[in-house]
Amino acid sequence: MKKISIDPISRLEGHGRIDLFVKDDGELANAYLVIPEIRGFEKFAEGRPVEEMPRITSRICGVCPEAHHMAAAKACDAVYGVELPKTAKMIREMQYSAFYAGDHTTHFYALGAPDFVLGPDAPAAERNLIGVIKAVGVDIGKQVIQMRKWAHEVAQMMGGKPVHPVNAIPGGVSRRVTPEMQKRLIEIGEYAVEFAQFTLKIVDDVVLANKDYVNMIVGDDYTLRTYYMGLVDANNKVNFYDGKVRVVGPDGSEFVKYEAADYQKHIAEHVEPWSYLKFPFLKNVGWKGFVDGPESGVYQATPLSRLNASDGMATPLAQKHYERFYETLGGKPVHHTLATHWARCVELLYAGERLLELASHPDITGPEYRVVPTGTPTEGVGIVEAPRGTLTHHYKTDENGIVTKANLIVGTTNNYAPISMAIRGAARGLITKGSTIDEPTLNKIEMAFRSYDPCFGCATHSLPGEMPMIVRVRSAEDGSLIDEVRRD
Repeated sequence: MKKISIDPISRLEGHGRIDLFVKDDGELANAYLVIPEIRGFEKFAEGRPVEEMPRITSRICGVCPEAHHMAAAKACDAVYGVELPKTAKMIREMQYSAFYAGDHTTHFYALGAPDFVLGPDAPAAERNLIGVIKAVGVDIGKQVIQMRKWAHEVAQMMGGKPVHPVNAIPGGVSRRVTPEMQKRLIEIGEYAVEFAQFTLKIVDDVVLANKDYVNMIVGDDYTLRTYYMGLVDANNKVNFYDGKVRVVGPDGSEFVKYEAADYQKHIAEHVEPWSYLKFPFLKNVGWKGFVDGPESGVYQATPLSRLNASDGMATPLAQKHYERFYETLGGKPVHHTLATHWARCVELLYAGERLLELASHPDITGPEYRVVPTGTPTEGVGIVEAPRGTLTHHYKTDENGIVTKANLIVGTTNNYAPISMAIRGAARGLITKGSTIDEPTLNKIEMAFRSYDPCFGCATHSLPGEMPMIVRVRSAEDGSLIDEVRRD
């Protein structure tokens, strides 16, 4: 048996490697996605005033700071038992929708599109954003940059700076929307809707028009039948900022729908000794290992999952594309991992429409944008849909509001088990007797995890606050293990 490592894996946030174990006859024995980094932000939170958490946790990640900012703020609202004014809630969701538009743009064009615009077999040196711009034209590249720039402008306008916002505070936000700001926000929203429709046209012209790509998307190598999770509103429509968490089974039927405060009744976390990332699973199904199907508690929380877990989109243009998505791929639910890229573009359109809808609402400029908490702080949970999946922040405090315990389950953590299974499935289909394991083959294996847009920087946490440090001494001659020292 031989070991092949893809190290480092490319086009992701954070660090990781894929270890492939190939039998002597050329078939795959197993594949592992190994995350060697640990950051442990949960421990950093202890001893801090809870009202600082929205500002501190946004620093976890420069890619999705708004997600942590908003989840932390919602957890703080719950800690103090405060209900937000309507305008405050609208401002938060509008700001969050702009963030979504920028983040989904980044992943589609910079991380996902190179595999489809240039092709999975294209030279590695060309499979990147610059290669995409060369292929589709500089004008399109300028539109991508403008969408990103204007999304950051909203963060600057509302959050005080283009990255790591600070405006969401317990009870609301620290800044109102003026009529002048509203005009600019409407302009950005209109562009976001136009840009998303343009992006979906690229999906049509480049991906869906290519028979080989479509066959790859719907092929068995990139198919997983799991449970699916997503935040939904009162009508079971997709919502990024607020609502209940809905989980549907592999057959698409509702399995459970729960409030943020009840997440521990439904989600548990499994650990493996070879990674610092945890493996969440559905507690009422159980951990059955890295297998899919209704008997396994493995679930996904991705753009595809949110569409599968919902009954539709809450905005008209996104709803039309939602319907076309399922009509094209054979109905709900869709189990094809690579279809997540298309689902992400449907969400991009929803984010633009929702941004414009909220920015245009007359109440967005209302004077009531914060209430001062007066309750005694205790415990609270805040959940939002991060672009990479359902994000949970849970804080416990003493009577002075000092954090005594924190737990974070981030989007990528939810998806660690299905990502591992998706990599193994792709590798098993590509590495067979007599096959050549070249760079394009390894890239096609990487494509399985890229659909999830993983962010390992914010996903790695300890359980329950500590992980073992293991030092292994190996022979210089044959690599055999001589000694091992472990500290728990």
